[in-house]
Order: sequence, then structure tokens, then C-alpha cells
Amino acid sequence: MKKKSKVFKKGFSFNVYEAPNQSPFDKLFEIFQEVITHTSGDLDEALDWMKELDKEYNLTSEDYTLDDFVEDLKKKGYIREEIKPGGKGLSITAKTEQAIRKRALEQIFGKLKRSGAGSHRTRYIGKGDEHSGDFRNYQYGDPLERISITESIKNAQINHGIDNLNFTEDDLVVEETRHKAQMSTVLMIDISHSMILYGEDRITPAKKVAMALAELITTRYPKDTLDIIVFGNDAWPIAIKDLPYLQVGPYHTNTVAGLELALDLLRRKRNTNKQIFMITDGKPSCLRLPDGQYYKNSNGLDRFIINKCYMMAQQARKLHIPITTFMIAQDPYLMQFVREFTYANQGKAFYTGLKGLGEMIFEDYETNRRKRIRG
Repeated sequence: MKKKSKVFKKGFSFNVYEAPNQSPFDKLFEIFQEVITHTSGDLDEALDWMKELDKEYNLTSEDYTLDDFVEDLKKKGYIREEIKPGGKGLSITAKTEQAIRKRALEQIFGKLKRSGAGSHRTRYIGKGDEHSGDFRNYQYGDPLERISITESIKNAQINHGIDNLNFTEDDLVVEETRHKAQMSTVLMIDISHSMILYGEDRITPAKKVAMALAELITTRYPKDTLDIIVFGNDAWPIAIKDLPYLQVGPYHTNTVAGLELALDLLRRKRNTNKQIFMITDGKPSCLRLPDGQYYKNSNGLDRFIINKCYMMAQQARKLHIPITTFMIAQDPYLMQFVREFTYANQGKAFYTGLKGLGEMIFEDYETNRRKRIRG
């Protein structure tokens, strides 16, 4: 009797998705972090949102209520009581601010493992601080700590034999090292009113990108520097810890003021590699005149304003500071302005919607760090 041969079929096997096993607190905390980002750090508003979401989606149960969640937030140090103008109230802590930044990094860039300080590699060898794995013969003046003992002993055995082990200068081998390029970055964020016009929230994705980039640099590239500035009618720097609270205002777009401040900050940096990232909807509409008054024009592109923008782009080019513009609007005339602005600086421009903004900035940041340090 013939035995039936087994038939192995190729194809896909589908299973019902099983969510990771999370505690009730962890599930609610994931939602809370997203909500608190949209409310710009307003805890009272965020908790009101949580109540509405709970009513609609049954996020809590009798065993673990929203009040239990708030108590756990207090116990774990994510929120605290403080005195407010109307009496006592609750606010988020620095621990929550860091958690939001970390989550933004994981959302946008994926879960990146921390590596050594200033871990960016260049392709140039020499007297650096990172082992390259390449070896060469010892030369007079090479530091003794760079001599590879293992490779040098191997050479001595080959050259003189095992029975008569002698070291000569010709036996010594030195391991090459590479420079770890350091980067100074200024991230400019447009907070003009147009960033929330037409029913599209552009500021929250921009804010998430800023938080993710800040977390990336402080954890993976601690020798790099990041300054964040916002620009509306004027421009001013903000601290990383203030990012969750960032909001748009009733402002026009003074791109020139933002660029002036960015260049001023970068002039003070000792790092050779410098760059500016600018997130904007691309329409400059304001200038501050020498007498302190504001010149504003929201109708189309004002030639007087955009010429000033081109001059700032050229000035940055002379200082070897590339500007990368992330354009989050699709208007043809605004895209044309960005193209001309980019040509004046010899920088780069990405015409992107809100989706994928973070990935583009991350890739460009990594690419720009792969540059030779100018001596």
C-alpha cells in the first residue's frame, strides 16, 4: 500500500491580531499622551477630552475608572497639584514632558537605541575619537594608546619567529580612528495663524517633529546642539521643555526675523557643521522695519518681503549654512517662492504634506551629519 506523501503549501497565514498585554494605566496613558499634545499641555482640557472619549469608546471599567487613572498619574509623578489664579489645580510635570518627547520619537522615527556620544561617522580617517577597524604601520608621532598590541605581536611573530620574539618599530601597528562629526541645528517653526487655517491642524505634527528631533539629539547625539525658535510677527527661542505647550497665535509670518535669529544663534556655535531646518506653510507676510513698526501684507507674495527672504538665504549661504525647508502647503505660487528661496541658499526643499514630515526631517538630519569637518 502506497503511503500518501505530505503536501506542503506555500502561502500566507493570517491570525487574529492580539494587542500587546497592557495594564489599564498603560492603555490610558498612551491615549493621554496623544491628547495632551493636541491640547498644548492644557491638563484640564485633556482630561475633559478623556472623559468624552471614555463615554464614546468605553475606555475605563468599574475596576479602573478615570479617577483611578488620575490618581495613578499623581503617584507616578506625571502630574502635580499647584496653585493657580482660581485656586488649586493640576498640571503636567517634567516627567510627562519627557514621556511625550520619547513617544514622539518612537512614533516618527521608530525605536532608536541609544549609542555613544556623538556617534555620527564621517568617511575621513585621521586623528579622531572613533575606532574604524582599519590598521596601518606606526609612524613617528602617533599616540602610544593607538598602538594595537594584538596586531603588533602578530607582526613580531611573523617577522622574527616565535622562538626569538623581538619588537622593532616596523612591527608596530596603529588602529585608524575617525572623526565624529558634530552638528549645530536650528529648527524654525512657523506659528502664524495660517498653521491652523482651513480646518487643518499643521502645528501639532510640527510640534511632534520638534519633540522627536529634540529627543533624538539629546539621547543619541548629545554632542550636537539643537536650538528651537518659533516665528510669527517676531521670532524668539523656546526651551525643549516648552514644546508640548506650543500654540499658534494671531500672527503673520515674519520669516526674515526667524532667519536672522537662527543665523545669530549659529554664529556663536563652535561646531563647523551648521544647518537650519524650517517648517512652514511657505508664505512670508510680515517684516519689522528699522523704526520698529511692522510691514504686513497677506495678499499674495509681497515682492518687498520675499526679496528680504532671498537676501537672508544668500547670507546663510555665504556662512556655509544650508537651509532645508519643509513646505507643508501645496499652493503652486508658494512652492515657486520656496524653489527660488532654496536656489538662493543652495539648500534643499521638501514639498510634503503633514504625513511623512517626521521621516523626512530625520533622514535629512542623518544625511547632513555625513559631512567632512571643515578645518
